[in-house]
Amino acid sequence: MNSEARMFIVIVLILASILLGVYNLNDRYKRFISKYIQPYAALIALIILFLFDVFWLKGPFYDAENLRNIMTQNASKGMVAVGMTLVIIGGGIDLSVGSMVGLLGVLCLLTLNKTGSIPGAVAVAILGGGVLGLFNGLLISLGRIAPFVATLAGLGAFRSLALAITNAGQVTTENKMFESIAGKGIPVPGLHSGSGQPLMLNWPILIFVLVSIMGTLILNRSVFGRRLIATGSNEQAAEYSGIKTSQVKLLSYVILGLITGLASLCIASQYNSASPSQQGLYLELDAIAAVVIGGTSLAGGRGQIGTTVIGVLILGIVDNMLAIKGIDSNWQGCVKGVIILLAVLLQRNSSRK
Repeated sequence: MNSEARMFIVIVLILASILLGVYNLNDRYKRFISKYIQPYAALIALIILFLFDVFWLKGPFYDAENLRNIMTQNASKGMVAVGMTLVIIGGGIDLSVGSMVGLLGVLCLLTLNKTGSIPGAVAVAILGGGVLGLFNGLLISLGRIAPFVATLAGLGAFRSLALAITNAGQVTTENKMFESIAGKGIPVPGLHSGSGQPLMLNWPILIFVLVSIMGTLILNRSVFGRRLIATGSNEQAAEYSGIKTSQVKLLSYVILGLITGLASLCIASQYNSASPSQQGLYLELDAIAAVVIGGTSLAGGRGQIGTTVIGVLILGIVDNMLAIKGIDSNWQGCVKGVIILLAVLLQRNSSRK
């Protein structure tokens, strides 16, 4: 058995031991797992993965610069996953965020190249995301179109619009200050990179942390958050209690759009370019995967931002693990698929208890 197969089997067994539903245990063990294991399944899986990496990959994995790189590479994905959590808790879903990132990245750099204004480019990315989120939300809340269908249309339309604007060509910029949005950050005291320079926490990482905190406050400490949970749990009952569910869903899509615009800005700055065909490709799948792995119910009404962040880290660590070992990147999709299936199986079994 080659190293790739062994690696795949080990990952599956580790995560299966935590996430797999328990069909054949007696009621006492089911109650114990339901109370003490399942609520923390994502966190336990993350800890086990981390320890496995520390002892198996040793130096390359727990090197401070590598851990920072994991966060940097997954920061934009994590931002979108936070917004996606709010939408899914409200009973919706958005398949268009990846194409939205491609379109907003193009518009952002075109604005920068034409005006030379970084604040203008930032505004186009973020406010443009809000407008696209508003468009999706209006289709769903007022147009009464199913979220899957409405955002599936956006998935194709936004990417097509980006291709048409650029004639399928890549947009680049030479603005060094724009590059610093993703390239600069805050140095971590006492830590240095391989080149001897102070280790920096890049701005995308800090923005991801801020977005996660804000998302948690919105969900757990605001009237909107309580109404969002009620809408996702039982929309009809929420309407009977006086909640304007259409407005709640509309606002959740606007928030996701604004966050997606912020993520597109970070990605465009990181590469100093925007590819209308590749930027944000499959981002919606990674974001939804992180939400599901974190335990948010796809049926709506239940979920937490913190566990979504854990889901993002799990996916990031798995990708990093495969990359460090030089394992074919084609395995990544397979591993993610297994993780998602196990997480959904856990959700289904939890709902039966």
